[in-house]
Amino acid sequence: MSSALQSLIASGTKLWLDSIDPDLIASSREAGATGATSNPIIVSDLLASGRYDERIAGLIREGRTNDEIAWDMTDHLVRMAQDAFDDVWSRTSGDDGYVSFELDPLLEDAELAPDHAERVRRYVELGRKWAEGHRNRMIKVPATAAGLDALEELAAAGVILNVTLIFTPRQYELARENVWRGAQRRPGGLDGFKSVYSIFVSRVDVYTEKHVPELSDAIQGQVGIVNVKQLWASNRAFWQDKGLKLAQEIIFASTGTKKPEDPADKYVAALAGADIQTNPPGTNDKIAALGRTYTRRIDELPDASVLAEIDRLVDLAKLEDVLMKEGVAKFADPQKKLLELIDQKRAVMAA
Repeated sequence: MSSALQSLIASGTKLWLDSIDPDLIASSREAGATGATSNPIIVSDLLASGRYDERIAGLIREGRTNDEIAWDMTDHLVRMAQDAFDDVWSRTSGDDGYVSFELDPLLEDAELAPDHAERVRRYVELGRKWAEGHRNRMIKVPATAAGLDALEELAAAGVILNVTLIFTPRQYELARENVWRGAQRRPGGLDGFKSVYSIFVSRVDVYTEKHVPELSDAIQGQVGIVNVKQLWASNRAFWQDKGLKLAQEIIFASTGTKKPEDPADKYVAALAGADIQTNPPGTNDKIAALGRTYTRRIDELPDASVLAEIDRLVDLAKLEDVLMKEGVAKFADPQKKLLELIDQKRAVMAA
């Protein structure tokens, strides 16, 4: 394990890999990673590599549709990742060692999505289906209107949830309240209750540079960090008196920098000390190469004047509207590309 990543973990941060590539998981375990997350882009990249063509060919011979193949392969790859982290789950009694499985992004597609009620029903149905029989699988549900409305029933069914695509306090608070309300109806009680809330960090700073140019130079590029630190504090305060055995945590997502001039560890360093960072493999490699020592900074907020400027100039409702429109597109489009890739492989194999 690199000394830099070792110090990050020692500060109190759980390191999860933003990939389910078996080779990267093996190396990330050595670097101290204790969990992973998946999405259609990751699955598509793995299938494009050709490493799983034999399995895909077998599914084609069985008469499976492109959609069925996509979900069979996603399930297969996530299962392998779960096996790699199962010992972590056992060692921590279910507090770590999870792999996230993303539900069908096409439920939010602008052209293909059904109406709201049907989306909610499908989220509940699919969440229960893909969670069944898996002790260290988290089900990723987006903080869209339909996703949020599905959370209570999913939590009540005992599904371990990773609520993703969160940008604002409104989304986080709705997600948390819905999950908690459902959790209190869990058939097995609260001993195995676990939830995480994925707050996207760097995308907020991309938004403010474009839409809030009037922010002062000292504050521009820091709003994503301030936002997620405040949500982290809110999350800790909410759960601390609930008497739960397992931690209900924030995932610091989108921790890779978007500007070449920013240090690679800008977000990693600022958020060191608590909960979970899902870092892209390239970000972890850069952190290891930097060789820095990380200490707890999650509790540090700028002074009141900085917070007041953010409150005055950043319209959270507008921010959420813009980033969710972009986020939903980024959520659904990769699934379409995954299906296109499988169709291309089908044509090549037929030839």
